[in-house]
Amino acid sequence: MLKYGEVNPLNVWGLRQLEHCPPHFVKVNFDLQCNFKKITDWVVENLEGRFYAGDSYSEDNQRIQMHKCVAFEIPGEASYFALILDKLNTYESIF
Repeated sequence: MLKYGEVNPLNVWGLRQLEHCPPHFVKVNFDLQCNFKKITDWVVENLEGRFYAGDSYSEDNQRIQMHKCVAFEIPGEASYFALILDKLNTYESIF
């Protein structure tokens, strides 16, 4: 983990964050309330597996809705992220 000064080879080679979401990744969908970079920075700093961060679309009552999605190759990391998400995804006022 970057947090403890350990070098992750996936980070070094630029293979950690994927541009597409493979079907075997575990998805965590949510409505964004903060800066998305804050969430991806937390994932890079605190977790070690490959992940996807981007948009996810779902259909509900003939309407298409867009959510943010972070998907993980390691299922345990998805659980950890889902537990901490309500602390990360908070609106921060500058006033």
